[in-house]
Amino acid sequence: MPRFFEDAFSPEQPFLRGEHLRHIGFSLRMRPGEQLTVCSCGTDYACEIEEITSDEVRLRILSGESCCAEPTVQVTLFQALPKADKLEQIIQKSVELGVTEIVPVLTRRCISRMSAGEFQKKLPRYQKIAQAAAQQSGRGIIPPVAPLHTLEQAAERMKALEVPVVLYESEGGCSFSEIRGDAKSYGLCIGSEGGFDPQEIAFLQEAGVQAVWLGKRILRCETAPLTALSVLMFRTGNLN
Repeated sequence: MPRFFEDAFSPEQPFLRGEHLRHIGFSLRMRPGEQLTVCSCGTDYACEIEEITSDEVRLRILSGESCCAEPTVQVTLFQALPKADKLEQIIQKSVELGVTEIVPVLTRRCISRMSAGEFQKKLPRYQKIAQAAAQQSGRGIIPPVAPLHTLEQAAERMKALEVPVVLYESEGGCSFSEIRGDAKSYGLCIGSEGGFDPQEIAFLQEAGVQAVWLGKRILRCETAPLTALSVLMFRTGNLN
């Protein structure tokens, strides 16, 4: 069944306009009587098309329920900026795995050195990748991709999360399996191709971010976030 995201949709406003109208009426060539799903703020509405006009698609809501594909935990991924193609892969796969938000972070060892302005120009493409992944995986929301953050800005945001951790392969941290599994919000901070330098780790730890490791093997920057998300979703019962 076709799936559309529209936060403005509700039982009081059961219609779709703009790009949704063009996609339903011209791309999919749907007709009155056919059914589709509208996702609005985590709720899935099963709908039937009543009428397609030049301005809108008018719908009849058949049922509404919380999206069963949404995780029970909030997970924000703080990803040190990798090369562009790797970031696109991380966004796509992390959305499929249930991430709540992706926050790109510029750290000292990032090979990619985009400015905040340069990154902002690429943001619409990254958000489209997140949207396509959300539609494909049946998510109830489209996780946002945030503007480029400094490490200091990221650390400040992590303070608001119950369990913020940074993946760091050196000694001094704890196993990922030792972190709390009963929290409602998590922050995963992952390095780029060059990893983090010790001063950055010390700064994050002073800010209350716990250093953890995922075993003895050193994972690539595009592998580490997906592994950490998979483990976290399993530990919190979201891969059952």
